Amino acid sequence: MAKHKPGEGQTALVTGASTGIGADLAECFARGGYDLILTARGEPALRAVADRLASSFGVKTSVFAADLAAPGAGAQLAEAVAAQGLTVDVLVNNAGFGAAGAFAGSDLENQLGMVDLNDRALVELTHIYWPGMLARKRGGVLNVASLAAFAPGPLMAVYYASKAFVLSFSEALWEEARGTGVHVSCLCPGATQSRFRDRAGTGATRLGQTTVVMGSMPVAEAGYEGFQRNRRVVITGKGNARTAWLTRFLPRTTLLKMVRNMQSPAT
Repeated sequence: MAKHKPGEGQTALVTGASTGIGADLAECFARGGYDLILTARGEPALRAVADRLASSFGVKTSVFAADLAAPGAGAQLAEAVAAQGLTVDVLVNNAGFGAAGAFAGSDLENQLGMVDLNDRALVELTHIYWPGMLARKRGGVLNVASLAAFAPGPLMAVYYASKAFVLSFSEALWEEARGTGVHVSCLCPGATQSRFRDRAGTGATRLGQTTVVMGSMPVAEAGYEGFQRNRRVVITGKGNARTAWLTRFLPRTTLLKMVRNMQSPAT
């Protein structure tokens, strides 16, 4: 008798699924038997991921190219998904970006774009699919935050704050879902091999030059396994877990100086 897979009969919607952690999370869910709905801005890259996972794991895949940073894009995506007769059991909010540098002199559109994608779109999609999850008493939400969620982030202020929001929101939903059968997990990776580092410019910081960089698949696997176990928060790597724990005990002024030093350009 074939072994039952946890995702059989369910569909996972993964945002930011064309590369990096998002593509690897999609693979983890496909391996677990979930059909997939994949979204990101670039359709060709999405299509390549979808075709590969459908061929490798025998799951159904659907692709929807969308820029979730645009106001209302989450609702438009949900309408397109519903028009195809698809139901979302698990929502993986992975799409996001960061930008290193001082807030003064930064591009306002870019800063607001981080809030729109990292937070607003995440809330919008969760709000759309949450009632159905509760009604079915299964599935859930896996949000991707960051180790940055545990501290203020001078020289990367908006990004750190946006991920603190994701962590707080996720933990609150985890408690609201207690006993319902719906899972909520917040994945908090440290430095990870992905395009994020190039776009954010974090590779040129002192932290980026000295920190251990994890592969994206181990990060995704930790997030997937944590979600299956309904772990409230998943921090990847023992060193990162220690760092998150220490932030609770350091004086705030000391923590701010430490983060500013780490986020300063490497010399």
